[in-house]
Amino acid sequence: MDKKRRNILRGLAIAPALFASHHQSASSKTDNLAQHRVQYSVNAYSFNSLLRSGEMTFFDMMEFAAEIGLNAVDLTGYYFPSYPEIPSNSELFPLKRRALELGLNISWTGIRNDFVNPDADSRKADRDLIKKWLTVSSNLGASIMRVFTGKHSYDGFTRDEVKNWLVEEYKICAGYGEESGVIVGLQNHNEFLFQSDEIIDILKRVDSEWFGLILDIGSLNAVNPYDEIEKLAPYANYWFIKEHVFPNGIKTEVDMKKLAPIIRNQGYQGYISFESLSDGDPKQIVSSMFIAFRTAYEKL
Repeated sequence: MDKKRRNILRGLAIAPALFASHHQSASSKTDNLAQHRVQYSVNAYSFNSLLRSGEMTFFDMMEFAAEIGLNAVDLTGYYFPSYPEIPSNSELFPLKRRALELGLNISWTGIRNDFVNPDADSRKADRDLIKKWLTVSSNLGASIMRVFTGKHSYDGFTRDEVKNWLVEEYKICAGYGEESGVIVGLQNHNEFLFQSDEIIDILKRVDSEWFGLILDIGSLNAVNPYDEIEKLAPYANYWFIKEHVFPNGIKTEVDMKKLAPIIRNQGYQGYISFESLSDGDPKQIVSSMFIAFRTAYEKL
């Protein structure tokens, strides 16, 4: 057999192994990307004063989000002029269309509610409000709607009794969520449920795929908030990143290099939303938060 022919045959023998190796490498890279695919959003409260004064609109907010490379926006309900009444579809649908034009999703909405209130009629009124706004969420194409616990005085009742109210109300609301195709997301908003174990207990007791957690990293006051965040991470349907955490109640700038691995190690694939609560230019602050987190995350 001549040398040229031997080289050709050797090449043919090696080629499948090389192809398999390349395919496995490409497949592994694709799997890795799929396991850690996240989307970025911004919460309307970052622009609270601007939206309330009329200096900014939801359309302006969407254009800002698209400009800095976010994937979505969170259109909180109480910035609609009609709130608590629901807006008309003629107001909602132009927002939905503009989001499409900008390549954005409208990932969530949110309302105010208080299920800590001992008055059952008041709780029912808030429950009815949630049901109405779940319809708004659905019409906008949002996949999740934020609700709170509330922080009403519950003098004369124990914390366990209040937790029973919460579970009862959230179970009913989860049913409304299933009807509208929108997950009801509890934001741990530093109001009644302060510890990760309490929050997990409520989630387990409600026990519905239509009730989940919007993990607010800025509302976990503990010796080490990152430990609390890590405990809650497996339950998060949505992440809410603020610029500060509060170890031992002390306001401290969030360490994106500590936070990013917690999210990535869960294989989380959903939305991560940024919210600024600081004085200053919210556009600049949100942009800086986004860059800092994305840089930390992509280096892992």
